Amino acid sequence: MSIETKLAEIKLESAEQDREFVRGLGLTSSTMLVMGSMIGSGIFLVSAEIAREVSSPALLIGAWLVTGFMTIVAALSYGELAAMMPRAGGQYVYLREALGPLWGFLYGWTLFLVIQTGTIAAVGVAFGRFLGVFFPTISSTHWIANLHWTAPSYDIGPMRLGGMNVGLNTQNLVAILLVILLSFINVLGVKTGAAIQNIFTAAKVSALCGLVLIGLFIGRNRVALEANFGANFWHSAGWGTLHAIQVGVGGPIVSVGVLTILAVAQVGSLFSADAWNNVTFTAGEVINPRRNLPLSLALGTGIVIALYVACNVIYLNVLPLAGSPSGATILDRGIMYATEDRVATAVLSQVFGSLGGYLMAAAIMVSSFGCCNGLILSGPRVYYAMARDGLFFHSSAKLHPNYKTPAVALMVQMVWVAILCVSGSYGQLLDYVVFAVLVFYILTIVGLFVLRFTQPQAERPYRAVGYPLLPAIYVVMALFVDLVLLRYKPQFTWPGLIIVVLGIPVYFLWSRQRPLHQSDR
Repeated sequence: MSIETKLAEIKLESAEQDREFVRGLGLTSSTMLVMGSMIGSGIFLVSAEIAREVSSPALLIGAWLVTGFMTIVAALSYGELAAMMPRAGGQYVYLREALGPLWGFLYGWTLFLVIQTGTIAAVGVAFGRFLGVFFPTISSTHWIANLHWTAPSYDIGPMRLGGMNVGLNTQNLVAILLVILLSFINVLGVKTGAAIQNIFTAAKVSALCGLVLIGLFIGRNRVALEANFGANFWHSAGWGTLHAIQVGVGGPIVSVGVLTILAVAQVGSLFSADAWNNVTFTAGEVINPRRNLPLSLALGTGIVIALYVACNVIYLNVLPLAGSPSGATILDRGIMYATEDRVATAVLSQVFGSLGGYLMAAAIMVSSFGCCNGLILSGPRVYYAMARDGLFFHSSAKLHPNYKTPAVALMVQMVWVAILCVSGSYGQLLDYVVFAVLVFYILTIVGLFVLRFTQPQAERPYRAVGYPLLPAIYVVMALFVDLVLLRYKPQFTWPGLIIVVLGIPVYFLWSRQRPLHQSDR
């Protein structure tokens, strides 16, 4: 098949999707979807773990700056692919067109099995956990249907598997009810889902801005400022400094350099900044996608990363980095040992006392609600695109006759998320796929280079900023992070690879289905 014929088919398919979907997402809604999908509960929690790993105020900020650079470069690179192929399915389509259908399927398989659904489950349970601050009967220990069985925990070399509580408690029941509610709301049309997304994203961005302003003008603490921004700011940040790290679960303690410890610390910050690519899944519903998709990716990631870095500066303004797990006060525990890693809650509690805990619980509920909605809205567009290729349940390729939304795909996603909530496995599964998510980002940006070579005549309304240098730098940096995780955190890597590889035989089973060709649509 000639390149011209292939391009003609791409344009024809894109035109067909233009007629099928309702284009109801403008630039504002698309940007809100990027931001709302990124901001969940991670920014309020993961800085404690990063602080324990790097033991340095400078490296804590550095970890977020590196994450920000990588995220924005990746988003700018994806902008070219999004403008070139503005079709439902986004990243799945890019991988399929650049590297072949197997790679597209493996991404969609991992997205459905864990990445999207596991994140929805985790964020939904976070909503339930913080709702429990106001209603104590909502708790992971308040069982409705306890199956009296816990998956055994055991080690395989450096990996620990199992240890999941199975059953229905009031906390995961809230998560399931939230997912059901938002799934049905998103059946009612992309404009309805977008309206909810806009409201809740505006609310949680305001909450983050409020946290920054409170920390800047009210909560600045002399003890924290002296501890973090005095002589200790560059503590353990020198090029010759060695950091202790345990290899895997129960493995030996080894010493590593600054770049290696920063790569390890990226697990938390990269996950907190993830899901910015979800807007590409909804490309079939974006107004003027060749302009608005690249813009929304750039604006959304830029704003969120700026807020994330500012929040961490505020954490250092209010709390000392170092602390003790047995500390009697919030200042004694510091950022490293904030209670249950709830750094943002500790910051507000330091400023406002017990009222601060309630304020932050409310803010995290708003954030979790909006994040859940964005993920629920966007994911089914990938399953829809896969089903049209004969690589998912055929019924998932059908749009609702009235609302023009992938209603069946929404329901399939909803059921699997509910199963993950009851199984209690979502948290562990998410740990397993951090590595795999980064692999797919690398492959997609490699696909950008491939498409520049194989389809040089394709229309590109937007070209990646800094190409080829910036995309190449991203690939090198992401590969370094993955290799470091492979070496020092195998519990995050090998299980993720196993999940991806299991998709290969599934692909060949699914590929026996006949794709929905023009005459079937």
